[in-house]
Amino acid sequence: MFVCVAFVFWFFLSLDSEQQRDYDVPVEIENVPDSITMLGRVPSSLNVSVQGKGYQLIRFMWGKMPLMRIRFFDNVTEENVFALPRPKLESRLREYFGQGVQIQSMRPDSLRIRYTTVPGVMVKLDINSDIHTDLQYVLSGPITANVDSVRVFAPNGLPSSVTEVITEPLIRSGLRDTSRFEVAVMPMDGMRIIPDRVIVTVPVEPLIVKKKKVRIDVTGLPDGVGLITFPSVAEVSYLVPMSFYNDDYPVSAYVDFHTIDNRRQRAKLNLTPMPELYHNVIVEPDSVEYIIEKHARQ
Repeated sequence: MFVCVAFVFWFFLSLDSEQQRDYDVPVEIENVPDSITMLGRVPSSLNVSVQGKGYQLIRFMWGKMPLMRIRFFDNVTEENVFALPRPKLESRLREYFGQGVQIQSMRPDSLRIRYTTVPGVMVKLDINSDIHTDLQYVLSGPITANVDSVRVFAPNGLPSSVTEVITEPLIRSGLRDTSRFEVAVMPMDGMRIIPDRVIVTVPVEPLIVKKKKVRIDVTGLPDGVGLITFPSVAEVSYLVPMSFYNDDYPVSAYVDFHTIDNRRQRAKLNLTPMPELYHNVIVEPDSVEYIIEKHARQ
């Protein structure tokens, strides 16, 4: 009982003492017409340091801080500018906390935001990325964002020089699975971009070994000449993304007759062009023995 009585006395004494506290005051600009787009960032809250009696601040000690609403048209000071200078902002905060409360500091200490009534223009979005996968993994497709274009707002219309917008650099290494990243769009001075953040998807797949046996062909044979290779079949092995494993891309091995050096007993084995998705392509053997035959002309 004595502890409870002492707490009550302490509580009432603290209410009459001077206190300094910091608050995050939520802010909302109201009555903004749909035809107007704010070009600058509207702060969601103000960081305010105040001094006052405990009983003056008691209503801010518990629960959610009430929203401070600022009327849009009451603070349009010049063409296409919404402004709330420091004296006016301090006055609004004194009304918010009560006239007996002193405003020690606030951040930001004023508001000045440009706006436009010109509709936005859709502009292509490019992804600025430097992506590297882990060993035995590969990018299995293009890097994409959840939107391929963004809407750009400018005070007097979009300049003709603005043809694309890029993201902030996305740099990752050692990826072993398809990943998604939230990336900011690179801001442009005096303009607003919507959306200003996008979700970038980086498709990654493991590489698996695939092998196939192919017949060895001969190209560039002149008339009346034949060439027999030993062996007549080669084995081609390569790494392919898992999702492409069942794709049967035609692969051919061949000997180019024009490159044969008669002083050597073996001829180099070549492969037809392979898709970019195929990696570490190896042909066994890489050269073959051969016999040149000359056919009698009929």
